[in-house]
Amino acid sequence: MSGPGISVVICAYTEDRWEDILAAVSSVHAQSRPALETLLVVDHNVTLRERLAKEYKEFSDDAVVRVLANAGPRGLSAGRNTGIAAARGEIVAFLDDDAVAERDWLRHFAEAYTDDRVMAVGGRTVPVWASGRRPDWFPEEFDWVVGCTYRGLPRGRVRVRNVLGGNASFRRSAFDAAGGFATGIGRDGDKRPLGCEETELCIRLSRARPDAVLLIDDRAVIHHRVPEIREHFRYFRTRTYAEGLSKALVARSVGAEKGLESERRYATRVLPAGVARGLRDALLARPGGAGRAGAIVAGVLTAAGGYVVGSVRARRGGTTFRVPEVEVAARE
Repeated sequence: MSGPGISVVICAYTEDRWEDILAAVSSVHAQSRPALETLLVVDHNVTLRERLAKEYKEFSDDAVVRVLANAGPRGLSAGRNTGIAAARGEIVAFLDDDAVAERDWLRHFAEAYTDDRVMAVGGRTVPVWASGRRPDWFPEEFDWVVGCTYRGLPRGRVRVRNVLGGNASFRRSAFDAAGGFATGIGRDGDKRPLGCEETELCIRLSRARPDAVLLIDDRAVIHHRVPEIREHFRYFRTRTYAEGLSKALVARSVGAEKGLESERRYATRVLPAGVARGLRDALLARPGGAGRAGAIVAGVLTAAGGYVVGSVRARRGGTTFRVPEVEVAARE
């Protein structure tokens, strides 16, 4: 195998996703470009960790799976940092525990790293709806609500401000330059669905390495399961509000100008076009048109409300986060 070795990190926290976790690992092992290793990081769940360790105990060295306990505080960011610290590959890729990667996922990542300036590469995440189809009212512009690529992102292999964490990869040296994922921003199991930890990291990386190139290659595809509970407007509203809270933390860390740079274009161009498209569909009696337009407006308002609340909390010192240094494993 030529090119850089790639370690794949999958963070898990609940036995409820047991079959999903096994499917995620299997998709890594089916890659046309083999991974150096798969690291399963379990977030403070001893029962799940022991069960996974038993499941993969007999795995062969050429497709090694290592099961690790999250060495930091509870949450996705610390779990990812644990995986980074243990990874042996020059590239560290991240895959959600309820997603499966297409066969050429790692191959497309690896191709981009032939350019030494490239520090991060993300891919395209496609929703797999539990009901079998997208809800009529759910706008594609808000697919980020369910952890997927949304309408408005550029197509092809293009330069971006930040990659999306559930389908992303970084050079190990990126963490030397910028530190790890900030704890206190991202998800913590089933608690409020915060996010944006990868956005904050990518902005911090670009500041630490002004020559860094960050890319999205939409040929690097994963399929992300969307459970039934996330197909309802109640979750949509909760997640958009949480996104506002998260954006306030990012703005606090890196400044509003950079922290909201992409969001301004999204809010002033992508979303108005989505509302117009929904209203047009409503006039043409197409299913869900008015609902999609209304959901976009509601999503903007709840995210804005979350941002205001998060900004007030940040100014009062009621919300904190920490950017850890990550000590990576020595090469073998």
